Amino acid sequence: MTGPEMAALMSRELRTLERELNAYQTEEQVWLVPAGLPNSGGTLALHAAGNLQHFIGAVLGGSSYVRDRDAEFQRRGVPRAELIEGLRRADEVVRETLTRLDPAKFAEPFPHAVANRRLKTGDFIGHLAAHLAYHAGQMDFHRRIVTGDASGVGAVSPTELSSARPIEP
Repeated sequence: MTGPEMAALMSRELRTLERELNAYQTEEQVWLVPAGLPNSGGTLALHAAGNLQHFIGAVLGGSSYVRDRDAEFQRRGVPRAELIEGLRRADEVVRETLTRLDPAKFAEPFPHAVANRRLKTGDFIGHLAAHLAYHAGQMDFHRRIVTGDASGVGAVSPTELSSARPIEP
């Protein structure tokens, strides 16, 4: 995948997280942690935004973002509007950075070691997209449990991918 295609894929997942947050019936539900689940929907939103702001925005894009990973998992009661704003900022950074990233960078080592390993930048960007989708699925499950509403929010729609075109008759 190219940088713009990866950006579009991540953007779709970030929009899914926003739709999930909007589907909670109350602000309080966003922060509930039912037995058997490790994180609230709010925690997942903070973590997804922080992860992308750091690895794509700061490391690849040179932004001034400073990550506080511990806070992503410790903060509570952040208003839904603030969570959504964080996801939108992450989306902007992802789209801006990946669409202008030199395609040759994808074959180069990622600038920082990850889990004491060296990875190609393209591999790590693919991992970040999968990581984001994983957390979107977790938030969907969390929302369904705490709200009792089994309806979906239109997640993982292939029609939102950058190459999606209507079939012409």
